[in-house]
Amino acid sequence: MAQTSVEIPFGSSNLIIESGKMAKQANGAVTVTVGGTVVLVTVCMAKKPREGIDFFPLTVEYQEKTYAAGKIPGGFFKREGRSTEREILVSRLIDRSIRPLFPAGCLNEVQVIASVLSHDGENDSDILAMIGASAALMVSDIPYDGPIGASRVCLINDELVANPSLIDRKTNNIMDLVVAGWGDGIVMIEGEAKEVPEPKVLEGLKLALSALQGAKEAQIKLAKQVGKPKTQIPLKEPNAAFVAHVRQLALGPLNEAYTTIADKQKREDAVNAIHAKLTADLSAYAQFNTAEHEISASDVGAQFESLQYEVIRNNVFNKGIRADGRGLKDIRALDGEVGILPRTHGSALFTRGQTQSLGIVTLGTKDDEQMMEGLEETSYRTFMLHYNFPSFSVGETKPMRGPGRREIGHGELASKSIRAVLPSKDEFPYTIRVVSEILESNGSSSMASVCAGCLALMDAGVPIKAPVAGISIGLISDEKRTVLITDIMGLEDHFGDMDFKVAGSRTGVNAIQLDLKIKQLSMDLIEKAVAQSRDARMIILDKMQSVMPAARTELSPFAPRIVTIQIPQEKIGEVIGPGGKTIRKMIEESGVTSIDIEEDGKVIVASPDKDALDIAVGMIKSLTEEPEIGKIYEATVKRIMNFGAFVEFIPGREGLVHVSELANKFVKDVNEVIKVGDKFKVKLMEKDEMGRFNLSKKQAEAAS
Repeated sequence: MAQTSVEIPFGSSNLIIESGKMAKQANGAVTVTVGGTVVLVTVCMAKKPREGIDFFPLTVEYQEKTYAAGKIPGGFFKREGRSTEREILVSRLIDRSIRPLFPAGCLNEVQVIASVLSHDGENDSDILAMIGASAALMVSDIPYDGPIGASRVCLINDELVANPSLIDRKTNNIMDLVVAGWGDGIVMIEGEAKEVPEPKVLEGLKLALSALQGAKEAQIKLAKQVGKPKTQIPLKEPNAAFVAHVRQLALGPLNEAYTTIADKQKREDAVNAIHAKLTADLSAYAQFNTAEHEISASDVGAQFESLQYEVIRNNVFNKGIRADGRGLKDIRALDGEVGILPRTHGSALFTRGQTQSLGIVTLGTKDDEQMMEGLEETSYRTFMLHYNFPSFSVGETKPMRGPGRREIGHGELASKSIRAVLPSKDEFPYTIRVVSEILESNGSSSMASVCAGCLALMDAGVPIKAPVAGISIGLISDEKRTVLITDIMGLEDHFGDMDFKVAGSRTGVNAIQLDLKIKQLSMDLIEKAVAQSRDARMIILDKMQSVMPAARTELSPFAPRIVTIQIPQEKIGEVIGPGGKTIRKMIEESGVTSIDIEEDGKVIVASPDKDALDIAVGMIKSLTEEPEIGKIYEATVKRIMNFGAFVEFIPGREGLVHVSELANKFVKDVNEVIKVGDKFKVKLMEKDEMGRFNLSKKQAEAAS
């Protein structure tokens, strides 16, 4: 294949897509370059499906090679290991953008690998990887109805900016939207904002849709030049008579189950019973067997699934009702409770229908911050939200393993929703961890996590700026009709066309996420969905504030207490001491948990014991304050000389108490009056020309 490239404007630079130079044995491969950032994306497809597979096995791996930024990985092995959170989240961005564009019935495994080969610290690699995945599929022989374009829009200094640099994104940026588009609509959204009003969010989406068009056109141009003919994959077509037979047997019972049983478990039991009856005797389908294919349980199951799809959607289209009997905009029953766990720092239980999240808050110190290593500089995370989805939440048994990609993605969405309203580090100098334990799940557990996490933070006494809630909007559509539904449950997510989550406060949006099973969503429908989500969000916020009107004014007695004081930067060395000797001594003598000092002179002292805090703060203040002539200090004798005693009157500061200032009488021998280790009050009399301090014990006694 000849080397071919296309180039388009991208932000303040140009984007170059090149094919034919690297990874030529893959079905398709491209490099995408902006500035000094280069991403290689390869796509491969298995020649035939795995035996017995009944789903489309698409896997996406996004990898950040540390050499791309001139770094060597940390740790013992000194090589890249398991995927980081960032890599998982970008992999999900790519997957969600391209998955709807593969042909229905395709069962051949497809793997997309995006590797960051070079990173200049100015141009992010995630959008490049999204564009590269689509471009690699476009030039390959893999069936794919692309291209998609991708762009990022930020709200910087109150101005919408398309595809800004990493440096610009760090400057007063209050909104970050990542958008993938197909045709004239949007196929995927992942966004974070700080209570940005809905109209401004929609304006940002429109700009993103416009900005991504160039990437689509470039891929079409590249594919025309070097694209391979698409492989014709035989799609499994069921026997029409067999389909009609299953339909005759199951359609009536399914209609009854989905229109008369509102409870999830009872409805599932009824549906499972219908399915079991259909598959109990496969010989009943013998008339539909052919020499090439014998009807199997999976064939019956596929048609049964198709009938459920039809029944659920027709009930929405024709009757305006849903499987649990709700109207199209109805929210399931809401319930909330706070302070339910006695020893945690904050806790809340939030229930919406048969989806339930237990939120738990733990407050920590600077020592609990999470170090984040990536291609950019090392950073520290002071807020974490972890989402756990145990199998019992859906009444199943599965191995207990670590968090998967779904848990990471849902946790990040909930984290975005809440962190916009957290107090600043100066206002609340704690490391905050929120855990959402999903105890029941029947749709939108990530949005339940937002509500439970917010209530738990308020219960913990975290002074959040405003309560936050979230809701999911679904879509049922065909060639002629589109219906938006509020607060989708699990089967509506499974059989519907869209999961559109929006979370925020009464003021505006904090997080937004769109996943589609169809190829695109028009801006008109997006505007309606955003408006419908806001109406629902207000109802949920009303319920949450009836449970917890405002954050508690006192922290849990089990939470650490933190005091922050400011010292002159030139005094930092004195507080730390040689090799950390002074700071370790203060921690030991005061009994505090930790003393941390930042580069600007901010000192953070943490301890569950208020008395220990007071002692440590007093030590720091006395150590960093300038000695004041005439002030009384508590001194400790360090050395005795024949002319007096050297005493420490401020940590690290010594002065001389002359023999004549020890007592109101003649002192013949200093050792007769004091000894090393004695403590007594002294008065600072003067600081001489050589910077030495002269103190008086007798003057301090006279003043008391």
